[in-house]
Amino acid sequence: MRRSVSMLLALVAVLAMLLVGCAGTEEAAGESSGEVALQVTGSVDSPADWTEDEVKAMDAITVQSTNKDGETSDYTGVLISDLLEEAGVSAGATTLVFVAGDGYTAEMAVEDALSCSDCILSFRNQGGFSSVLPGQSGGLQVKDVVELQVK
Repeated sequence: MRRSVSMLLALVAVLAMLLVGCAGTEEAAGESSGEVALQVTGSVDSPADWTEDEVKAMDAITVQSTNKDGETSDYTGVLISDLLEEAGVSAGATTLVFVAGDGYTAEMAVEDALSCSDCILSFRNQGGFSSVLPGQSGGLQVKDVVELQVK
Protein backbone atom coordinates (compact mmCIF):
# COMPACT_ATOMS: atom_id res chain seq x y z
CA MET A 1 0.00 0.00 0.00
CA ARG A 2 2.81 2.37 0.92
CA ARG A 3 4.56 1.66 -2.36
CA SER A 4 1.35 2.39 -4.33
CA VAL A 5 0.95 5.74 -2.60
CA SER A 6 4.59 6.62 -3.32
CA MET A 7 4.20 5.69 -6.98
CA LEU A 8 0.97 7.67 -7.23
CA LEU A 9 2.62 10.74 -5.70
CA ALA A 10 5.56 10.38 -8.08
CA LEU A 11 3.18 10.12 -11.04
CA VAL A 12 1.27 13.22 -9.91
CA ALA A 13 4.57 15.10 -9.53
CA VAL A 14 5.66 14.13 -13.06
CA LEU A 15 2.30 15.18 -14.51
CA ALA A 16 2.48 18.50 -12.67
CA MET A 17 5.95 19.16 -14.08
CA LEU A 18 4.76 18.31 -17.58
CA LEU A 19 1.81 20.69 -17.28
CA VAL A 20 4.02 23.49 -15.99
CA GLY A 21 6.49 22.83 -18.80
CA CYS A 22 3.76 22.97 -21.43
CA ALA A 23 2.39 26.24 -20.06
CA GLY A 24 5.84 27.79 -20.22
CA THR A 25 6.29 26.59 -23.80
CA GLU A 26 3.06 28.26 -24.90
CA GLU A 27 4.11 31.55 -23.36
CA ALA A 28 7.57 31.26 -24.89
CA ALA A 29 6.04 30.68 -28.32
CA GLY A 30 5.50 34.45 -28.43
CA GLU A 31 2.70 36.92 -28.55
CA SER A 32 1.72 35.72 -32.01
CA SER A 33 0.18 32.58 -30.56
CA GLY A 34 -3.56 32.90 -30.37
CA GLU A 35 -6.58 32.83 -32.55
CA VAL A 36 -6.28 34.18 -36.09
CA ALA A 37 -8.49 37.26 -36.36
CA LEU A 38 -7.68 38.42 -39.90
CA GLN A 39 -6.41 36.79 -43.07
CA VAL A 40 -5.35 38.02 -46.50
CA THR A 41 -5.84 35.23 -49.01
CA GLY A 42 -6.19 34.56 -52.71
CA SER A 43 -4.10 36.16 -55.41
CA VAL A 44 -1.24 37.30 -53.17
CA ASP A 45 2.47 36.49 -53.00
CA SER A 46 2.36 35.52 -49.31
CA PRO A 47 -1.02 34.71 -47.73
CA ALA A 48 -1.06 36.34 -44.31
CA ASP A 49 -2.86 35.86 -41.05
CA TRP A 50 -2.72 37.88 -37.87
CA THR A 51 -4.12 37.78 -34.37
CA GLU A 52 -6.08 40.81 -33.22
CA ASP A 53 -3.13 41.94 -31.08
CA GLU A 54 -0.76 41.71 -34.05
CA VAL A 55 -3.05 43.92 -36.17
CA LYS A 56 -3.43 46.41 -33.32
CA ALA A 57 0.37 46.59 -33.03
CA MET A 58 0.65 47.80 -36.65
CA ASP A 59 0.77 51.47 -37.59
CA ALA A 60 -2.73 52.85 -37.08
CA ILE A 61 -4.42 56.02 -38.27
CA THR A 62 -7.67 57.77 -37.37
CA VAL A 63 -10.12 58.75 -40.10
CA GLN A 64 -13.53 60.38 -40.16
CA SER A 65 -16.46 58.79 -41.93
CA THR A 66 -20.07 59.82 -42.32
CA ASN A 67 -22.79 57.19 -42.00
CA LYS A 68 -26.06 56.98 -43.93
CA ASP A 69 -27.76 59.20 -41.31
CA GLY A 70 -25.24 62.00 -41.89
CA GLU A 71 -23.42 61.45 -38.59
CA THR A 72 -19.63 61.81 -38.71
CA SER A 73 -17.47 59.70 -36.39
CA ASP A 74 -13.77 59.03 -35.87
CA TYR A 75 -12.45 55.52 -36.50
CA THR A 76 -8.99 54.16 -35.73
CA GLY A 77 -7.44 51.24 -37.57
CA VAL A 78 -4.87 50.04 -40.07
CA LEU A 79 -4.75 51.00 -43.71
CA ILE A 80 -6.14 48.31 -45.97
CA SER A 81 -3.41 49.15 -48.46
CA ASP A 82 -0.75 48.33 -45.83
CA LEU A 83 -2.31 44.91 -45.21
CA LEU A 84 -2.49 44.20 -48.94
CA GLU A 85 1.07 45.38 -49.52
CA GLU A 86 2.34 43.14 -46.72
CA ALA A 87 0.74 40.12 -48.40
CA GLY A 88 1.89 41.26 -51.86
CA VAL A 89 -1.00 41.55 -54.30
CA SER A 90 -0.25 39.46 -57.38
CA ALA A 91 -0.12 41.07 -60.81
CA GLY A 92 -3.46 40.80 -62.54
CA ALA A 93 -5.55 40.83 -59.34
CA THR A 94 -8.59 43.03 -59.84
CA THR A 95 -11.02 42.47 -56.96
CA LEU A 96 -10.83 42.76 -53.18
CA VAL A 97 -13.53 40.90 -51.26
CA PHE A 98 -14.26 41.82 -47.65
CA VAL A 99 -15.47 38.68 -45.87
CA ALA A 100 -17.34 39.00 -42.56
CA GLY A 101 -17.49 36.39 -39.84
CA ASP A 102 -21.09 35.59 -40.76
CA GLY A 103 -20.20 35.02 -44.43
CA TYR A 104 -21.39 38.41 -45.72
CA THR A 105 -19.17 39.75 -48.51
CA ALA A 106 -18.63 43.04 -50.33
CA GLU A 107 -16.32 43.75 -53.27
CA MET A 108 -14.25 46.67 -54.48
CA ALA A 109 -11.50 47.12 -57.04
CA VAL A 110 -8.05 46.19 -55.72
CA GLU A 111 -6.59 49.30 -57.34
CA ASP A 112 -9.07 51.50 -55.43
CA ALA A 113 -8.12 49.82 -52.14
CA LEU A 114 -4.39 50.19 -52.81
CA SER A 115 -4.68 53.87 -53.74
CA CYS A 116 -7.04 54.85 -50.90
CA SER A 117 -5.23 56.89 -48.25
CA ASP A 118 -8.01 56.69 -45.66
CA CYS A 119 -9.57 53.23 -46.18
CA ILE A 120 -8.99 51.24 -43.00
CA LEU A 121 -9.99 48.19 -41.06
CA SER A 122 -11.08 49.85 -37.84
CA PHE A 123 -10.69 48.37 -34.38
CA ARG A 124 -14.14 47.54 -33.00
CA ASN A 125 -14.90 48.17 -29.33
CA GLN A 126 -16.23 44.62 -28.98
CA GLY A 127 -13.21 43.16 -30.78
CA GLY A 128 -12.55 42.42 -34.41
CA PHE A 129 -12.49 44.78 -37.35
CA SER A 130 -14.84 46.75 -39.61
CA SER A 131 -14.10 48.24 -42.99
CA VAL A 132 -14.28 52.03 -42.99
CA LEU A 133 -14.01 53.49 -46.47
CA PRO A 134 -14.84 57.23 -46.43
CA GLY A 135 -16.42 58.37 -49.66
CA GLN A 136 -17.12 54.83 -50.87
CA SER A 137 -20.43 53.02 -51.15
CA GLY A 138 -22.15 52.21 -47.85
CA GLY A 139 -22.34 48.58 -48.98
CA LEU A 140 -18.57 48.34 -48.49
CA GLN A 141 -18.85 49.15 -44.77
CA VAL A 142 -18.56 45.58 -43.47
CA LYS A 143 -18.67 44.68 -39.77
CA ASP A 144 -16.63 41.82 -38.32
CA VAL A 145 -14.19 41.51 -41.24
CA VAL A 146 -12.21 38.28 -40.87
CA GLU A 147 -10.70 37.97 -44.34
CA LEU A 148 -9.53 40.12 -47.23
CA GLN A 149 -9.75 37.92 -50.30
CA VAL A 150 -7.85 39.07 -53.39
CA LYS A 151 -9.08 37.86 -56.77
